[in-house]
Amino acid sequence: MRKVSYQLYLAIEDVDHTRTKARSPQTNGICERFHRTMKQEFYDIAFRKKVYNSLEELQVDVDEWLIKYNQHRPHSGKYCYGKTPMQTFQDSKHLAQEKIINKNVQSDSLINQTNVVR
Repeated sequence: MRKVSYQLYLAIEDVDHTRTKARSPQTNGICERFHRTMKQEFYDIAFRKKVYNSLEELQVDVDEWLIKYNQHRPHSGKYCYGKTPMQTFQDSKHLAQEKIINKNVQSDSLINQTNVVR
């Protein structure tokens, strides 16, 4: 039942679900690139500058880096085109809202058609 619910949700949200091949990082390029960037721009530097006494202490610095990465650092590439990820997200919010409105209109139309048939 859970698998059906998940597939139904993806269909309703018009999400194209794909899987990456196991043990094959080249099929998951965006995630792998992020891991490399985080290693080079955060971990390699942070561990040279500071000795962490707890995971919580490390997490504070990771969180600060992620804010800079997502809100202040422009990204080139397929989705951001020189904007920050946050700017890209903010710019796309109206598209998501339009999609929600269109789905609601379609759902209302289907409900009305169903009621007419009855």
